[in-house]
Amino acid sequence: MLSREEHKIDIIGNIPFVSIHIISLLIFWVGFSWVALITCLSLWLIRMFGITAGYHRYFSHRAYKTTRWFQFILAVLGSSSAQLGPLWWAARHRHHHRFADTEQDIHSPITNGFWWSHVGWVMCPKYSKTDEQQVRDLAKYPELKWLNRFHITVPIGLAVIITAIGILFQLYVPQLKTTALQMLVWGFCLSTLLLYHTTFTINSLAHIFGYRSFNTTDSSRNNWFLALITLGEGWHNNHHYYPASERQGFYWWEIDVTHYILKLLSWLRIVWDLKTPPRKVYDLKAIKITL
Repeated sequence: MLSREEHKIDIIGNIPFVSIHIISLLIFWVGFSWVALITCLSLWLIRMFGITAGYHRYFSHRAYKTTRWFQFILAVLGSSSAQLGPLWWAARHRHHHRFADTEQDIHSPITNGFWWSHVGWVMCPKYSKTDEQQVRDLAKYPELKWLNRFHITVPIGLAVIITAIGILFQLYVPQLKTTALQMLVWGFCLSTLLLYHTTFTINSLAHIFGYRSFNTTDSSRNNWFLALITLGEGWHNNHHYYPASERQGFYWWEIDVTHYILKLLSWLRIVWDLKTPPRKVYDLKAIKITL
């Protein structure tokens, strides 16, 4: 179990995080708009790809290769999720894999409970700093270090742009019945809230509910529903068994939308060298099934 200091929650230091939750409740006050709803769902899914393909599979695991310019695009897209910078995210995730579901794992539901693994650790000041020793391969890029330091500029910029678009709709396309406040609340805040908690389910629910295809040393599970809402991250037991793989749905029936998009980008030669599970992984699974 973590110590009392390691469980300390800082509400004041997390005002932006808490505010997203509170402002999202204003959907009942600003009213409904189809444009705002579509914006909400679109930004949720686009930024989810920034987390899954960028922060997770590329920065954390280096599961494929790309150019420096597309690397930066992935970093910006991930930063727009308001989940801190790429170096911070990758460092924390690499630490998680080193100590998954042990006393040193800072967001294990097994050792510290569901609430802490889902959202509590995010609000703990002890874990707000970037451990650059974990990400020395990424820290050599000055643009990534800058973005990691000023990560908040990206979601703020996105919120401003979304609100400005809402103003234009309100002034010049009134028949859409879409206001600036609707775009801010639905398009930015609610989509960010959805993004937070779908991402966080992998730390919490994906270590509790689901089935296990592989005998890992942690409690990771495969969960088809979590895979759907996180674009493929729900095949968590697969991932913990062979984390180097870009593809997390190891079989055709394990839907992995992030993999499909990255495969398309590889055909366009934007990314390449997508790592896949070796044959022995499938052979081991076949042996386990026959047993």
